[in-house]
Amino acid sequence: MMGFYGWQGMGWMWIFWILLIVGLVLLIILLVRLIGGGMPGRGAGGSRTSGDSRAREILAERYAQGELTAEQYREALRTLGETGG
Repeated sequence: MMGFYGWQGMGWMWIFWILLIVGLVLLIILLVRLIGGGMPGRGAGGSRTSGDSRAREILAERYAQGELTAEQYREALRTLGETGG
């Protein structure tokens, strides 16, 4: 015989298990993102640093190919340093 309090306790158990499962799923997603290095192509999270390094790579390539003078290259590096944070 369960009575009113028995059913109420079961209701709280369902909520507990749902919250536990949701929490575990979120934890797994967080761990995958940390191990995998984040999600490429997303907003200003971890992509800012990778975007800056890619911009520096392109700049170095253009300088190596002779498309930029030394002064243009240094100016662009200074600009990247100011906006890169």
